Amino acid sequence: MPKMKTISGAKKRFALTGTGKIKRKHAFKSHILTKKTKKAKRNLTHIGLVDRSDVNNVKQMLCLK
Repeated sequence: MPKMKTISGAKKRFALTGTGKIKRKHAFKSHILTKKTKKAKRNLTHIGLVDRSDVNNVKQMLCLK
């Protein structure tokens, strides 16, 4: 059976925490920022965690499962 390959887009977007949770960045922070308020841009800066319903899919993409 061939080796499992990590999806390269996933390894660029997700990172594991020390406790095994998966960190992610918020979307909508890269361009078209002039129409967004300061508060909205500031809130998009913070790191989030992957939702519990998506954890299994992300782990499979990262070959952690």
